[in-house]
Amino acid sequence: MTKLWGIDLGGTKIEAAVLKSKDDPTPLVRKRIETEAAKGYEHVLSNIKKLIDLVAEEVGEHPSIIGIGTPGAIDPPTGLLKNSNSQAINKKPFKKDLEALLGIPTLMANDANCFALAEAKMGIVPEVDPKAQVVFGVIMGTGCGGGIVVNGRVLNGKQGIGGEWGHNFLDASGGPCYCGKTGCTETVISGTGLENYYEQLTGTRKRLKDILPAARSGEDENAVKTLDRLVHFFGLGISTIINVLDPDVIVLGGGVGNVDELYTRGVEEAEKYTFNPRLETKIVRPKLGDSAGVFGAAFLCE
Repeated sequence: MTKLWGIDLGGTKIEAAVLKSKDDPTPLVRKRIETEAAKGYEHVLSNIKKLIDLVAEEVGEHPSIIGIGTPGAIDPPTGLLKNSNSQAINKKPFKKDLEALLGIPTLMANDANCFALAEAKMGIVPEVDPKAQVVFGVIMGTGCGGGIVVNGRVLNGKQGIGGEWGHNFLDASGGPCYCGKTGCTETVISGTGLENYYEQLTGTRKRLKDILPAARSGEDENAVKTLDRLVHFFGLGISTIINVLDPDVIVLGGGVGNVDELYTRGVEEAEKYTFNPRLETKIVRPKLGDSAGVFGAAFLCE
């Protein structure tokens, strides 16, 4: 049985995992080290190699191929990493340089794609819909990312931006986005976007985790408006994905994905805008937590 090796590259940590095989994805080894991105691009590359060498010592062999989940994505025409919030690796020939350093092929996908793949293969999807063909994975946190899995394979797309629903236009009230556009989904319903909205209403900056209890108790009218905003625009935004992809399952990850109302009122709101008499897509919580990224990266090698 061929082992599956994965790396999840984050802004603060790099995690490696080795799964027993595609048919038995039992984790054999998991290990993390600090990314240390402030020390520069070459240092990040060397830390990835260092981690792989440490794991290889434990399993008694080196990989012949490895999957890597990255912030951002490889731009197909140039080979440069783009759309990454990690400046150390952005606009660099990351795949080419890492393959030269490791001496083996790498398969790369962004972290949201890896999240979606892991949940589709060994997470919640086999439990709620074992026959699912199309899975959309959402990461709603400080930003909004997404990944598409069709018949067990990541759909990266021609430009490497498959699933990037966070930068579709949703509502002008979201204001300018770092991507250069205005009113992106990310500016409206990310945790940051909702905190910005509350601050606009009140002049006070609060964390979403403090806004939500005040909304549920009804004690803070502006907190109620903020939660209502999330519910409405989540339903509107996700209905576009449903109308285009018609997925069997949507998995909601990230901190905002934990908001209970998304699975009740949010689903009801999505149904209003879905081009079907009823909403049959299952919208569910993830199963794998922060393990999803590294497991999904490993499954790229299947």
